[in-house]
Amino acid sequence: MPVFDLAVTPLRALNQALHAIPAGANDTAFEVVNPRGAHAVAVGIDSAVAVQVKGPVGYYCAGMNDGGAVTVEGSAGPGVAENMMSGTVVIEGDASQYAGATGRGGLLVIKGNAASRCGISMKGIDIVVHGSIGHMSAFMAQSGNLVVLGDAGEALGDSLYEARLFVRGTVKSLGADCIEKEMRPEHLEILDDLLAKAGVEGVAASEFRRYGSARTLYTFNIDNADAY
Repeated sequence: MPVFDLAVTPLRALNQALHAIPAGANDTAFEVVNPRGAHAVAVGIDSAVAVQVKGPVGYYCAGMNDGGAVTVEGSAGPGVAENMMSGTVVIEGDASQYAGATGRGGLLVIKGNAASRCGISMKGIDIVVHGSIGHMSAFMAQSGNLVVLGDAGEALGDSLYEARLFVRGTVKSLGADCIEKEMRPEHLEILDDLLAKAGVEGVAASEFRRYGSARTLYTFNIDNADAY
């Protein structure tokens, strides 16, 4: 297993190594030590590599991930897994603002709390937060699933489209065009699968409430002008 010590090795060397793995390579597991809050750790992965980061990271860790499995043994700064396409990203600690922003696929698991704007403009990504999330989460979310075992802050799902939001705790307030919706059998099945993938045990899908779009802001209507 290649080990990159960011206390002595430039970050660029790590990311270049992750991008240069030849097809069919057997050694696709990497360990990163002493990240010390570095920005852009393990960005742009485009193959099935596994990266274990031993410590906290800064901005945009695992951004644009496409097929990799990245685990951070610590907390992450803003924009973790931003624009992720596929694969998995696991944050063992907390995540800062806009975790999973614009993500198009894959699974982001945050085992602590996530700050504001978690899942902003998500476009197919699945996000599971073991703790709580901050205000304006899932703002303009288009598709995918946001699962929150804790509480949600103000303006959840403001101006969202077809993303599904599942919250087990309390929601401080709902954003424009976001409403509580019926939890049907197909949603319980989706939620059960996501909880299992995220390593959540002892929690039933029936404990969650589902939120989604009221679909009144899809096209401009002068009667709704104050809501835009």
